[in-house]
Order: sequence, then C-alpha cells, then structure tokens
Amino acid sequence: MINISDLPIADISKSDTVRLIPTAYYKPPVLRLLVDDADEEAILAEIEGLTNRRLKAQHRGLPGLDPRELVYGIWGHSYINAAFAYTRTGGNRFNDETRGAWYAGFDDLTAIDEVAYHRTRELGFIGYYEDEVVYQSLLAGFIGSFYDLRNLSVDSDILSKDPAIAYPAGQALARRLLDDGAVGLVYPSVRKRGGTCLVAFHPHLVQSVRPGARWKMTWDGSPQYSVTTE
Repeated sequence: MINISDLPIADISKSDTVRLIPTAYYKPPVLRLLVDDADEEAILAEIEGLTNRRLKAQHRGLPGLDPRELVYGIWGHSYINAAFAYTRTGGNRFNDETRGAWYAGFDDLTAIDEVAYHRTRELGFIGYYEDEVVYQSLLAGFIGSFYDLRNLSVDSDILSKDPAIAYPAGQALARRLLDDGAVGLVYPSVRKRGGTCLVAFHPHLVQSVRPGARWKMTWDGSPQYSVTTE
C-alpha cells in the first residue's frame, strides 16, 4: 500500500487540459425543440429529472455527491457536473461507482488514446468492432497542488494496464486521498506512451471550460482504429 506522506506533490498551472465527450452529449438541450414556451420546458425538465442522474445530483444529491459541491451558472457547468454524477460500472482508475471525477489529458493525443481504449474495450465486450464516433474536446484549466504519480514504478498495481488490477488499487488510493482533503492526481498515461493525465476530485477545480477540436474515431472490423479531425 502506498504511503500518502511519501507521495510528491506537484503545483499544477495548466490552462488547456483536454477531455473528450461524444458529440451526442454536446448540443443544446433537446427539450427546447419540443415546447412552445418556458413553462412547458420547465414541466418537461421536471419529468426528465426523474431519470437524469446529473439533474438528480444537482437537485437532491447522490449517495457519494452533495449538490453543494456542484457548480452552477457558468458555461460548461452541465459537463462538469455530469462527470461527477455519472460513473461506469466498476468505476474507473481513481473513482468508484458512488462518485465520478474529471479526467483529462495534457494534450489531445493523450486524451484520444485514453478514450479510444475504453471504446475499443466496450466493442470487445460485444465482439463487434464496427463503430464511428465523433468526440468534442473540452479544454479546462487547473491551478493547484496535486499528488504526483509520474515517478511511480510502472510495475505498480495502480498503473497496471489491466483494469482488474489497477482499478481496485487506484480507487482505494483515491478514497484515502479524498478523505485526506486532496484535490486530485497527475499521473502517467497508461494508454499513451509519454502522455500525462490529470484527475480532479472536486467540481470547483475545473476552470474555464470551453470547446476545443473535434475528432472522429472509426473502427472498421478490428480493434485498430483511425482518427481524423472534424
């Protein structure tokens, strides 16, 4: 087990970290197209809130997420809040199913390889490597003192390429760091050689969210994929 007191801390000041989301989630609320006025939109929004996990988090909170932690009234607040409200089954490297986190790469290519790995893995579950997805990059700035894993041994469980090994170890560390008041981690990308990733544990840390480039990833019958700009 890693001793938190032995971990170095890096002072991060970076304005253009990159997070990718499918363009299906990057558009004006679809409810606006279904109503004639604000009153009708409010009614439909209330109905949507019964099943929308982000809206549940904002209005009532979730078991691992207090609504007072979320952000409001700034561009991109829905993307920030969604990152913490939605979780994968089994969680990710540094978050479990009770609470999400904001993951980003230090550059586009790192973000692409990280996202493509997860998409390829999902396609492998169904045994069908035919897919085409357009991703919108969201740029965000971070200033703060993050625990730094970039000098951690590549043989450590936390940096394993196997989620079955890495995720339990990483989630256990993240929980200890959260309890200790940490803001997040910087760590070497496991999917992009030489890449650097960042995970923020709290919504308010994500600053100046704005759109970046668009990327289209295509799988044409095999786990190998191609990437083009849109």
